[in-house]
Amino acid sequence: MRIRQVVTDAFGQPDEADLVDALRADALAWIPELSMVATDRDGLVVGFALLTRCRVGAEPALALAPCAVVGDLQNTGVGTAVTVAALDAARSRVTAGADENLVVVLGHPEFYPRFGFRRASEVGISASFEVPDDALMFLALDPNRPIPTGVIEYPPAFGV
Repeated sequence: MRIRQVVTDAFGQPDEADLVDALRADALAWIPELSMVATDRDGLVVGFALLTRCRVGAEPALALAPCAVVGDLQNTGVGTAVTVAALDAARSRVTAGADENLVVVLGHPEFYPRFGFRRASEVGISASFEVPDDALMFLALDPNRPIPTGVIEYPPAFGV
């Protein structure tokens, strides 16, 4: 319940929280160990980041969405912490043999590059809908593996 409150607070409306609920119910998209929370000293959830399965072209990939932090703690490092935790967990899965080496995100072009994200258009990754070129980004978890190209196929919960 607290994750829903954090996501709703961060985005100012419940659409992204509804997305999290729908993704959690999708056994093909949901990866429990890639749902990360940050808590305050009292153990209350104050930040959240989620990676779920998607496809790029015909290849398995991950979508980072949403990343949310309660309003009064935004710009304090909480979003960075949950994003790093999610990406580290995804890298561990790749090392253990998971197929999803690529992460895509549609997000703030000044936030995500600090984690190594680059414009998806640089490598031929696109969305099936109009998005600003600098907001659609990708990250290869293991840069020595091939990077899939093509259109991102999001889970049905995304509605695109």
